[in-house]
Amino acid sequence: MKPSMFKILIPALTLPLPAFAADLELNIEIPRINAAEYHRPYVAAWIEKADNSVASNLVVWYDVDMKNGEGTKWLKDMRQWWRRSGRTLSMPVDGVSGATRPVGQHAVAFKGGAKQLAGLAPGSYTLVVEAAREVGGREMVTIPFEWPAKAQKLSAQGKTELGKVGLVVKP
Repeated sequence: MKPSMFKILIPALTLPLPAFAADLELNIEIPRINAAEYHRPYVAAWIEKADNSVASNLVVWYDVDMKNGEGTKWLKDMRQWWRRSGRTLSMPVDGVSGATRPVGQHAVAFKGGAKQLAGLAPGSYTLVVEAAREVGGREMVTIPFEWPAKAQKLSAQGKTELGKVGLVVKP
């Protein structure tokens, strides 16, 4: 090998390694609730580090169409999300916030290069999904998982405001 080749190879070997790419699929079930006055729940899903700090906000579903941003007024009803992250955000957040969802299964996929996954260092994390409904209840489910991804298919079952919550991590 020519000495000039070392000038090219050595710097290339010292470049930072790329982030751990993996895909994450989130499935959230909003159950049918028989109530005289039913309102779609506000839902937030985020990833927490081992110290309970927020590593990434994945979704925040709320009433985005209310005049003058009135829908943000009730975001604080998702208490854990609000305390840990929500109150510091300026809504809407591009790629995170969206409209409330009707009864049924709702899937959201994040590819390895998505900004929501970009800052995840190797370690143990917890997916947290919280729902709050006007004239209804509040519920939170958690799913622990490992990153960088090894193939994982995990789930948790809600009891009232949330149905089955699934997490699929694909390396």
